[in-house]
Order: sequence, then structure tokens, then C-alpha cells
Amino acid sequence: MLISFSDSPEYIRRTKKPFRPPQASLAEVRAVVPKHLFEKNTLRGMLYVVRDVTCVLVFYELGWRIDPFAQACGQSLSPVVASIVRCALWATYWIFQSLAFSGWWCLAHEAGHGTLSSISWINHVVGFTLHTFLLVPYYAWRSSHHSHHKATQSLERDENYLPKTRSDYRLPAEHIAHPSDYHEIFEETPIYTLIRMIVMQAIGWNYYLLTNIMGNPSYPPGTNHFRPSSALFKSHERSKIVASNVGLAVMASLLILWTSHVGFWSFVRFYLVPYILTNHWIVMLTYLHHSDPTLPHYRSKEWTFLRGAVSTVDRPLLGWLGRFFLHNVSHDHVAHHLFSTIPFYNQPYVTEAIKTVLQDDYNYDSTNSFRALYRTFSQCCFIEDDGDIVFYKNKDGKAVRILESDLKRD
Repeated sequence: MLISFSDSPEYIRRTKKPFRPPQASLAEVRAVVPKHLFEKNTLRGMLYVVRDVTCVLVFYELGWRIDPFAQACGQSLSPVVASIVRCALWATYWIFQSLAFSGWWCLAHEAGHGTLSSISWINHVVGFTLHTFLLVPYYAWRSSHHSHHKATQSLERDENYLPKTRSDYRLPAEHIAHPSDYHEIFEETPIYTLIRMIVMQAIGWNYYLLTNIMGNPSYPPGTNHFRPSSALFKSHERSKIVASNVGLAVMASLLILWTSHVGFWSFVRFYLVPYILTNHWIVMLTYLHHSDPTLPHYRSKEWTFLRGAVSTVDRPLLGWLGRFFLHNVSHDHVAHHLFSTIPFYNQPYVTEAIKTVLQDDYNYDSTNSFRALYRTFSQCCFIEDDGDIVFYKNKDGKAVRILESDLKRD
């Protein structure tokens, strides 16, 4: 058990290896990916949609049987057993329904990239429907997400999880700073860290959509994913942002109508709790894709598309459950950033192909994902204001990885 929550050999190896920017070209990487992997199969894509919709409906129907089953256990055994059974079954429902909801989120994400079908309107109908059910503004998030793909790990242009700098925290210059300067800002009890993590995991996604928190700081105050005139969007996108908002209003109305029929407590158990857990899975996987002590961020002088794309990390999040419900989104995220128009079901083959070219520049981390989440949350504190290639520094003001060029200068 202790070993499973330790840092993985891959992570430890990266911390000991001085970083050199990838030397391969995008053309070299593209050349090893078979052309047939780029082909979209509408029937196959729709079968995944049907499968995921079926999972949600089956879990929903099973959910209605939990209380009668627990009550029957109480009559034949004891009230204590009934309570234990009821709690265990509801916890199981919440976990699996949240994973099924997350599958919808991932399929809508794929639809936004146009990979479910070669027919554009099919992608948009499916993506809009699935995301709207989860109260996600499909067109709005699709727009900012595409911008993220165009500028991954760029400190000037990326859209998500941009690090705060030394000056943001008003820390002394590195050459005069003492450990106490860092500890005063970043030192906190494990319980407080855990509470902050829970808050981020529970409402971080909603807060990002509403306020652009942890988005690009170059946007003006008030930037969000719901205002059509937001700086996130181009003028020709504004009608689609309105459409996203109308969809959300309709979904909210349907939820209110359904709640009036089944009762508030049923709304909480069947939709709200799985919805919150879905947000947790989405924040967890997106945060871990791009935030890690061993991953670089680039300023404009050193950034290229390939460097940004491979500065993410593949993780076996939730093992086979992640493969099944989350559609390879974490297992093959490097491949997805290099070739986001390739369908998710072909991405495992892309991963194997690009490894032959990227070699040590391919990032994988088998660290237990909950351990990795805590590690990233507690150790990725800030970056320096200068430097064209930078790594996160921890609460002691130290980076776990150094540049090969700096080592040679020393």
C-alpha cells in the first residue's frame, strides 16, 4: 500500500535527468503515425455515445432500487445492516454515475475536436447535448479549449493552469530570499492543504467558467465563459455563446421540473452528487495533464507547438475504469495534444508510435493519481519571472528539475 502511493520510477527518473528541449521535429513525429488513424468512423463514434448513454440510464434505474433493497435487508436482517448497505450502495452509485457523466464530458470534448464523426453537425449536436446535460457551455468552452491546444504551456498565450510568478506573491529576489520568506507564503498544515484541494476539486470547474480563475491573466476582470462579448471569444462566435447559454437555461429548467416531480432529496442523490464528483474528475485530470514539478513552461522565445504539446504527461488515471469511462483522455494525452483530430479510440496506437521518435521526451507517470494530485497541489507553488524555460518551484523555493544548459554553464 505504501509503495502504491510513492512517486513512480518514471517521475523520479525525470527529476534526476537535466532537461533539454525536445530535438525531434513535428514532421518527424507525424511521419510515424499511420494515416488511417486519422480517419473518423461515424458509426463507431455513435456506438460509444449509445454505450455511454446506456450506462447512465442503467445506473439511474439501479439507483431507484437502492432504498427498497436496503429496506428489505433491514426487515430480514437488522436496521444497522440496512443503513450500511444503503450507504455503501449510494456511494457506489455516486462513483460510477460520476464516471459515466465524465464519459459524456469526454465524448463532448471529442466532439468539439470533430473526432466523433467526419460530419460536422453530428459532432456539434452530440457535443452540445452531452455538455449541456452537465451544465457545460459547449461552444464557449470549445472555443477556449481550442486556444489552449494552440498554445499549450506557453506562459503568454495558454488558457489554463498558468503558474503564478515570484512577483505575483511579492517574494524577495531569489538571490536574497531566505527559506522563511517562502514558508511564510506557502507553509500550511496538511489538513488545510486537503481542504483547499477539496474546494478546488468540488467547485474549481464552475469557478473557472464563471471567473476564468487560473486562466490567462492577460484577460480583463470579469472575463468568463457566459458573456458573449467576453475577451475569450471572437466576434463571429458570439451567436454560438448565446446558443450555449440558452441550452443551459433549458437544462436548468428541466432540472427544476424534474426536481418538482421527484423531490429535492432525489435531485441531490441522483444528479447533484454525481455532478460534483464529475467536476472533481475533470479538474483532477486536466490539472494533472499540465501541472507537474517535472514539466516545463515556455516563454515566447523558446515555445513551439511541439514543445508545448509534449510538455504534458500521460497517466493511467483509474486504470481500466479510466480507459473505459474517460475514453483514454489521461492515458494518451500527449498524443491527443500532438494530433487532436485523431479519434480517441485510435490514440493508444498513436502513443506507441510517437514513443519511437520522442523517446525520453515522452512523459509518462504511473504514480497513483491521487498521490500525484497532492504532490502537484503542494509542490507546484510558483515560477520565476524570468527565464525562457521554467519549472515550478516548491515551498522551499527549489525546483526539482534543472536545465541541461544551466548545468553546463555551472
